[in-house]
Amino acid sequence: MQFIDLKSRHQLIGDKINARIQKVMAHGQFILGPEVREVEQKLAQYTGSKHCVTVSSGTDSLLIALMALGVGAGDEVITVPYTWISTAEVISLLGAKPVFVDIRPDTWNIDETLLEAAIADKTKAIMPVSIYGQCPDMDAINEVAKKYHLPVIEDAAQSFGATYKGKKSCNLSTIGSASFFPSKPLGCYGDGGALFTNDDELAEKFRWIRVHGQERKHHHPILGINGRMDTLQAAILLEILEVFPDEVQKRGQLGQTYSEGLAHLDGLETPRIGEHNTSVYAQYTILAEQREEIQQSLKEKDIPSVAYYAVPLHLQPVFNHLGHQPGNFPVAEQVANQCLSLPMSPYLTQKDQSKVIDAISKIEKS
Repeated sequence: MQFIDLKSRHQLIGDKINARIQKVMAHGQFILGPEVREVEQKLAQYTGSKHCVTVSSGTDSLLIALMALGVGAGDEVITVPYTWISTAEVISLLGAKPVFVDIRPDTWNIDETLLEAAIADKTKAIMPVSIYGQCPDMDAINEVAKKYHLPVIEDAAQSFGATYKGKKSCNLSTIGSASFFPSKPLGCYGDGGALFTNDDELAEKFRWIRVHGQERKHHHPILGINGRMDTLQAAILLEILEVFPDEVQKRGQLGQTYSEGLAHLDGLETPRIGEHNTSVYAQYTILAEQREEIQQSLKEKDIPSVAYYAVPLHLQPVFNHLGHQPGNFPVAEQVANQCLSLPMSPYLTQKDQSKVIDAISKIEKS
């Protein structure tokens, strides 16, 4: 059993992807070729955003977003300690300080009730994370941000395709940032990412920054990076987008089946999806008091599982200078200590999913 089944999708649409690749090989525009513009149009249309600017990775998309907002030395950006390190890493790379806010015990997203207390004179932006495939309470976050005239960057690396109050993730705030790393809900065959906004000026800055701050040939008004998505990845994404809506539906069904099958077990907590949310279940993650025992038992049955973010960011040695101690963010620490992600992809078979549910049920009852 595979933790994330990427092979089945390629078996389904591999011939079409190969045809797309051959077309790129024929025209030879390997960087910012016509497929890049085409996929940007389709991604913008999918999310309902005015602008989509593709970039080289999800990490670079966050970095470019912060650069476009002018974040730099001495600034502070509010985010969460329970996420992949790139969320806070890009803040520090620009000389700014990541300011952590604890997460909610239900959705494991940022606790919006703690947000206002974290805002200070040096706060330059708020960067909530849509963890495991569902969005935070973006209306509440945007309301606080508006009060203090702050931009909001949704780190939607895991939630492309999810909705909040009927609107698509990546079109819920000032900027949406997506990752197309292969294991993400919409993944290409290498690194890739995108930025979404309804702000014309920000979109223009994104485009400059991804080509070394270049507005036009030989004219660089701002600093930038090499952050372009290559044409081959754009071509691959175009074909995957054709099956993506069906995959989103299957992810929802699989998530529901997992939750129904595991809901009765003691000492185990299944994901709780917010009232106004849908989730794409980038990972199907449970909280288990006996995580290590469950993981070992699954391994003995050849069932893969992963404990993501088992050390929250405020306890990572690279952030020791921030002065945080165990207990500073208790919810994040509890989730980090108990989280366990189970096999999940749109092509997970009913037989394999039943095997996972049965195995955990037997462990819990023993």
